[in-house]
Amino acid sequence: MLGSRWYGGTWGMLGDGGWGGPGACWEVGLASYDLSRPLSPGPAMGAEPRGFFGVYLLFCTNPRYRGRVYVGFTVAPQRRIGQHNAGKRRGGAWKTSGRGPWEMVLIVHGFPSDVAALRFEWAWQHPHTSRRLSHVSRRARRETRFDFHLRVLAHMLRAAPWCRLPLTVRWLEPGYRRDFPPALQPPLHMPVAFGQVRALGRARGRGERGQEEPGPPPGQAAQAQRCALCLKRLQDADNPPLRCFHPGCPLAAHPACLAREFLREEPEQILPVEGRCPGCKNLLLWGDLIRYHQGCYGDLEEVPASSQGHWTEELQT
Repeated sequence: MLGSRWYGGTWGMLGDGGWGGPGACWEVGLASYDLSRPLSPGPAMGAEPRGFFGVYLLFCTNPRYRGRVYVGFTVAPQRRIGQHNAGKRRGGAWKTSGRGPWEMVLIVHGFPSDVAALRFEWAWQHPHTSRRLSHVSRRARRETRFDFHLRVLAHMLRAAPWCRLPLTVRWLEPGYRRDFPPALQPPLHMPVAFGQVRALGRARGRGERGQEEPGPPPGQAAQAQRCALCLKRLQDADNPPLRCFHPGCPLAAHPACLAREFLREEPEQILPVEGRCPGCKNLLLWGDLIRYHQGCYGDLEEVPASSQGHWTEELQT
């Protein structure tokens, strides 16, 4: 088990029946719950991540076009679904214009930049053109478009480079929820969340929107003035350090320094997944540190992912 996590849902096990149709749900007993999978609370609890980049899946509810789907990119989910349903003259895509209403049923967020999200969007739209998804079979004759796109997504979350990103898979509409097949479950560091999401602007220092960047624990302000790894001075205003979320832990480090520390056993990689905290020695998920850094970690009851657009570039310098 990777650290203490809150589990507030169910992870059903599918039989041989496949994904099923929209709205289907598989009920399972307590013995079938997979408690190694992080789940966030139910749909009543939303999330407000900063620096949001998401790739979403639309489902058409128009009886004439029912069953059609659309994959797109957005930085503002609520605004984007309104544009799709208003038509291309209001900013919607020409493929969805005049075929609504559409529902945004699922979104994947937590990408480090808009470029990373746009590449994910393109691969999800063109799985048979992407060289990273050459192993994904084409849509079967009886497989719906919705089921096929979910199957492609399941493969994408397990394929490089996306399998190492701190992504969150969020079901926005519970009636469309699916359980990933046992052989295609997302990596353990990717939580499956439920509920609406409202993107906030990227925080620019302390005090914006009444929220502050995570600060050092009481009594540790002096030690937190320098990076715990490179010992160079920390510039909180321009580049806030990563801090451990465990109570009393004094860790404060540059994102690039801590990433290199986590990657000691995987020097060929750029993106860390987990590592041992140099301060408290607890095992941490990199995605949890990034979420906490962006003020989205909460009190371990909600685990919404957020994005960070600079730390991956720092590692490549």
